Amino acid sequence: MHMRYHVIILHYKGYTNIHIAKIMDLNEHTVGTYIRKYKEKGIDGLEMKKSTGCPSYLSKEQQEKLYEVITTKTPDEVGFEYRKNWTANIAKQWVSDNFGVNYSARGMLDVLHRLNLSYTRPTILLKKQIKRDKKPLTNTLRF
Repeated sequence: MHMRYHVIILHYKGYTNIHIAKIMDLNEHTVGTYIRKYKEKGIDGLEMKKSTGCPSYLSKEQQEKLYEVITTKTPDEVGFEYRKNWTANIAKQWVSDNFGVNYSARGMLDVLHRLNLSYTRPTILLKKQIKRDKKPLTNTLRF
């Protein structure tokens, strides 16, 4: 906000848009936009609004279906043989196969994040832990 106010002050001090753009390290078009909005709406015209971003490629229903599949089924159950844990690449492939929407791996991570799904590594039992939890066979077997 401070930068926008500064642009307006410089404008009313008589600086040209080109000069203001150089001073503030802005594009000339941006300077003109700030001045025009100020003249139209006053201080309220300089208020920064939240950027909406690009609309999602998946509909609400498709997002709900993706969430349901990931939280209730393993990849093996939906056609990815020998895969027990979901990854962004597997989810990306499932979305492509079922909805015809292609995401990058990073894009799919963003979708999963928006669905409040987080990435965790599968738990791996260490050999030491397995040995500790099992009784040694030598004590139970007699030859």
